[in-house]
Amino acid sequence: MKTLLLPLAALAIAAPACADVTTTPISGTELDVQASGTSTRTPDIATISAGVVTQAAKAGDAMAANAKAMSATVAALKHAGVADRDIQTQSINLQPQYRYGDNQPPVLTGYQASNRVSVRLRDLKSAGGVIDALVGAGANQIDGPTLSVEHPEAALDEARAKALATARARADLYAKAAGLTVRRIVRISESEEPRPGPRPMAMMAMKRADATPVEAGEQELTVNLSVVFELN
Repeated sequence: MKTLLLPLAALAIAAPACADVTTTPISGTELDVQASGTSTRTPDIATISAGVVTQAAKAGDAMAANAKAMSATVAALKHAGVADRDIQTQSINLQPQYRYGDNQPPVLTGYQASNRVSVRLRDLKSAGGVIDALVGAGANQIDGPTLSVEHPEAALDEARAKALATARARADLYAKAAGLTVRRIVRISESEEPRPGPRPMAMMAMKRADATPVEAGEQELTVNLSVVFELN
């Protein structure tokens, strides 16, 4: 959570702006109002996690097979037009594999190597084709996509203005009901609502005639405000 402390003498609801800082104590009634504002945008970024898992009797063989498959996977991404800056290694793992039996010590059966990359796709129309190309190149682990708005600042500012307008309207309602008036806003605390997490995607076992569909839909960006008013 990020907290924004804005002691204000005056505030334009449609376009919030900082006024001179004041330390004047509250002499009237303090009112704390919670309000939310939401703005919608169409996501323009899809992030997926793609990986390769290989197994072999020897650790070196498992890593070598993994490196070969992962190189093909990265090459497929670049061939599909994904830029170097949008491909980032997430993890590389090598683990021994054991067979367990009743009342028997574990028996080493081989090694499992894995390598995962995070891939940012900037063209959602081609995302399904990129995912299919990954599978065709040897990727056998795919998670996602996480859909997001690359530049959310304008949408968040819209949400802030809506939240503040809602808070002011509620303050006016409470003040009128109590026979008072709103004198000023004393403090604003802001928190941005968490974005949705990644959704699991089933691994493709074979090629399909149609590309894997990825629908952008709409994403809500929400800002929550706690606004303290002074009533007189």
